[in-house]
Amino acid sequence: MSGDKKKMVEAITPIDADFAQWYTDICLKAELVDYSSVKGFTILRPYGQAIWENITRILDGMLKESGHENVAMPMLIPESLLQKEKDHVEGFAPEVAWVTRGGSEELEEPMCIRPTSETLFCDHFSNVLHSWRQLPLLYNQWCSVVRWEKTTRPFLRTREFWWQEGHTIHETSEEAMDETLYILECYADLCEKFLMMPLLKGQKTESEKFAGAEATFAIEAMMHDGKALQAGTTHYFGDGFSKAFDVTFTGRDNSLQHPFETSWGVSTRLIGGIIMTHGDNEGLILPPAIAPVQVIIVPVAQHKEGVLDAAYALKTRLAEFARVKVDDSDNSPGWKFSEWEMRGVPIRLEIGPKDIEKGQCVLVRRDNREKSFVPLADLDKAIPEMLDSLAAALYEKADQNLKNRTASCKTMDEIIKTAEASTGYIRAMWCGEEACEDAMKEQAGLSSRCIPFEQEKVGDVCPVCGKPAKHMVVWGKAY
Repeated sequence: MSGDKKKMVEAITPIDADFAQWYTDICLKAELVDYSSVKGFTILRPYGQAIWENITRILDGMLKESGHENVAMPMLIPESLLQKEKDHVEGFAPEVAWVTRGGSEELEEPMCIRPTSETLFCDHFSNVLHSWRQLPLLYNQWCSVVRWEKTTRPFLRTREFWWQEGHTIHETSEEAMDETLYILECYADLCEKFLMMPLLKGQKTESEKFAGAEATFAIEAMMHDGKALQAGTTHYFGDGFSKAFDVTFTGRDNSLQHPFETSWGVSTRLIGGIIMTHGDNEGLILPPAIAPVQVIIVPVAQHKEGVLDAAYALKTRLAEFARVKVDDSDNSPGWKFSEWEMRGVPIRLEIGPKDIEKGQCVLVRRDNREKSFVPLADLDKAIPEMLDSLAAALYEKADQNLKNRTASCKTMDEIIKTAEASTGYIRAMWCGEEACEDAMKEQAGLSSRCIPFEQEKVGDVCPVCGKPAKHMVVWGKAY
């Protein structure tokens, strides 16, 4: 949209008019994704890929710092291997895509395209693990997986998505559980400190846990519309998988033992979470830590002598501490302002002939559009401070939304009325029975998000059956 095709940035559906369409508009118009010719599959465009790379860089650094190593597993899983863990295969059966031909020949055994890689890792562990001295094995891989979803939406639910999946084995159950909870904290740090997304942390109920796991833990983020997004999960497997796949090692007492296993993952779904947590009617608002461009320099009256030179001199200088770009296209300044606002760039820097004369520039924050006239000599301090301030403001706004949309209820009547009045989290007690969890879905349209680590007694009995309560559960509608 430059040169002889100049036009203003296409309008985005208002966020409060049609949230789903607003979301799709941003994904497409901010050029994060494109639809592929295969239904349910999307293409990560350069801008979307750059956001994902920044997320992976941060998390990969955390994992490596704590001793995890990256590996790469095959894409295909033999059917016989998948069938070794009964609960696991039953949990994924409806979503598995199968390969039955290789070239012009029928395969002797069908191969599934990995929906996740527990079986591959267990098969590998059974071949390479021999002694307790090798433990723990802390492995992670960055890859894509395929799950044949019926209803898809960019980032949130696609038939192929990109993620990391960690798989570790340990000498004791205590070490494996410590790993499971440690990684959950890593995920929480990623979301809260870098993506500026406040979270709920806790354990999934039995009916919501990962297929084959003994326990599943999750971080849940609230979106602008009050719905929850499961942003990441970690799973404690005990020794169930290692027994199914005959993974053994010689213990300290020279006896043959089965290791204890974990798995965990976050995906490109986080990008969807960023959009729905921070975006507004003008488009994306990106947290500085993962923004591909943190400062966009827009030269004003760039045809005048010295303006472009000044813009590029600023780029060279600012590049020492920020990701910066100059928009020297021949679109109008107004078009550029709208375009980079839609793309969510945290700071816009405007500089024109009068600014150059005064030795200053204009800085505009993406979140609140506040303008500041800043001396050029002060930019090394002003820009980092503004990026930090913007990040803190994004977190505070999202946290306020979380607090405003969280209610405590004691009876089913209260729960149903609250759920009908607005979308958000409802804290209520629960007896622990799956029948009552199912009734909550049927009567109030709510699913259990998690049993929070931070428990609060909001009543004495389960609002569904009236029996003594065991836990406080957070309920809500989710993506």
